[in-house]
Amino acid sequence: MSTSSAAPSARLRRSILSVPAINKRALEKSLSLDCDGIIFDLEDSVAIDMKDEARDNLRQLFEHKDLNGREAIIRVNGSNTRFITADLELVRACRPDAVLLPKTEQPDELTALRHNVDADVRLWAMIETPKAILNASHLAAKAAEVGLACLVVGLNDLRKETRVPAEPGRHFLIPWLMQVVLAARAYGLDVIDSVSNDFKDLAVFAAECGQGAAMGFDGKMLIHPAQITAANSHFGPSDAEIADARALVAAFAAPEAAHLNIINQNGRMIERLHAEQAERLLSKLSLLDHRKV
Repeated sequence: MSTSSAAPSARLRRSILSVPAINKRALEKSLSLDCDGIIFDLEDSVAIDMKDEARDNLRQLFEHKDLNGREAIIRVNGSNTRFITADLELVRACRPDAVLLPKTEQPDELTALRHNVDADVRLWAMIETPKAILNASHLAAKAAEVGLACLVVGLNDLRKETRVPAEPGRHFLIPWLMQVVLAARAYGLDVIDSVSNDFKDLAVFAAECGQGAAMGFDGKMLIHPAQITAANSHFGPSDAEIADARALVAAFAAPEAAHLNIINQNGRMIERLHAEQAERLLSKLSLLDHRKV
């Protein structure tokens, strides 16, 4: 486990698959999939009278199974529910990489969560209500204090509460999505785009991944294994981006650029900050290469 930090950890988070903790077969299958992380869900996907069984499933899974480098996140029930105490006992027993708090709205919810889980378990926050959107910057500002690592957008609840219909293109939601991205970047957090509900229409899903990547999201929360390939492709670097990044890093590594902040590369004025961006991209690529070994 990594220690808590405001800065994003060195993790790939292109594809974060949500798996109902009540579904043993899905839990087993998830461990063989090519997703970067798995959200083991105790909240919306688990009926009220099945919560205990779902916790038992996760306890057994974490005790006996190897996640093979995938980031493990447990989504607990809301901090104002009667299930949270038992959920947090499970988190302390399983010691996942992170715990995801749904419907996070106030910074003090993160403070309370931090006091109830081990220091090396990162905090993730779901941004899925109007208050959460309005408070996104205040939530992100708690990162260094509480070990918040990632914001995850949840559009199903947000659509319900704002009455914005689920239309292709998400046009009326873009300002809110960008607000969450901005808050995350201001405080050095990763940020994950919302699920796409129609997992059978992979063309629509791929378009949404492309949109999310263009808006600056690090990855996407998924609800079906069929969505993994498109998410990994759109949120991962292309061959052209990799080649450009390597050329940028090499250009600034040249002796003649040692004391320069701006260089001319094939008719383009390139700043050192672009080289730093390229180094970040290549560091993510090295993680991907390591997983293929």
